[in-house]
Amino acid sequence: MSRKFSDVFFKYLVSIIALFSVLALGAILLFVFAQGAMPFFTSTYPGVRLVAQRISEITVNGVTYFDHNTFIDIPENTGVISIRFPGTDSNEEILEIKIDKNEKDPQKALSFSHNSEVNITYPESYVYTVSWTGSGVLATLQKRIHIILPEPPYSPGKFLSGLQWSPDKDKIFGIFPMIMGTLMASFGAILLGVPIALLCALFMAEFLKPKPASFARAGIELLAGIPSVVYGFFGLMVIVPFVRTTFNIPSGNTLLSAIIVLALMILPTVITIAETSLRAVPLSVREASLSLGASKMQTAWKVVLPHANSGVIAGVILGISRAVGETMAVILVAGNSPHLTFNPLKSARTLTSTIAMEMGYASGRHSEMLFSIGVTLFAIILILNTAILWYRRRMEQEL
Repeated sequence: MSRKFSDVFFKYLVSIIALFSVLALGAILLFVFAQGAMPFFTSTYPGVRLVAQRISEITVNGVTYFDHNTFIDIPENTGVISIRFPGTDSNEEILEIKIDKNEKDPQKALSFSHNSEVNITYPESYVYTVSWTGSGVLATLQKRIHIILPEPPYSPGKFLSGLQWSPDKDKIFGIFPMIMGTLMASFGAILLGVPIALLCALFMAEFLKPKPASFARAGIELLAGIPSVVYGFFGLMVIVPFVRTTFNIPSGNTLLSAIIVLALMILPTVITIAETSLRAVPLSVREASLSLGASKMQTAWKVVLPHANSGVIAGVILGISRAVGETMAVILVAGNSPHLTFNPLKSARTLTSTIAMEMGYASGRHSEMLFSIGVTLFAIILILNTAILWYRRRMEQEL
């Protein structure tokens, strides 16, 4: 009875844990996708926002605010904003702002009228700053009002195909250079690392004696557990100077350095999975090939490897996923220039590097766009893995 009860208890316990795990994963994916899709469907704010600086009492459209340190939200359909506050000479300062709803250019969307000397600047896109200069007033003591316009939904086409990434001043979010940097670094690492990994796996599984193979296997598994920042530091201290001196370029922080570091990082993963798959091939397959007169090299290359292609491709998939998703090592060696380049000796930036470097200080539309980069990265990995799995099924059908 107690055994039956324990079986039922653990059955339901495992089911509940699995259900909560699936729900938690689904909630995380839903949150990331919702945040990533938001900048393409909604504006940043419903209406105009004001921020008063060094103004203790201010009246906006008849509503008075005292020591207001946060945003003053203006209703969405407001056409005129009337601002009044006490001036430095006991005179009331008056500022009226007219909003042109039909104007697409944010630099022409507002027109101002005022009763005193002011300086109107446009420090960044969708932001105006009105400063009351006055006579003898230091710049650090000037009263200011910042007018923040709502940013309209961003175009997905401009996001994916744009060549400029300028999130702070110009509010331009083009990630095509980062997409190409990610793909070139990842495919470069695959082209460099996978052949080496397959040769190592074949040597360990088919030619190396069992005892030395076990030592080599343990060392490779140990390499797989090294943190990525250690690989990045090794690349910064060894590979970056090597690339700089070898090609006689000003800086070794290049796309080529990132490719070499990523190739080193995926080697343990691909070798371990491929070698395990090769050892799982039945001994009878090897004996049948050798009995037909094939050499050991021919058997390993033309018989054992094709039979283990499912596990080998699984290792390649994990290697691609690690290369595409790598962050810290790439930040240390790639140079992180957000400009499009196809020259491996130039600096480049990946999608993950952009998220890691800018998420700490990003806000508003900038923060939403970083979530959109995460969704794009997820889509790239999904497409690559789907393509490789389709290729594996096709190979299995041909065999």
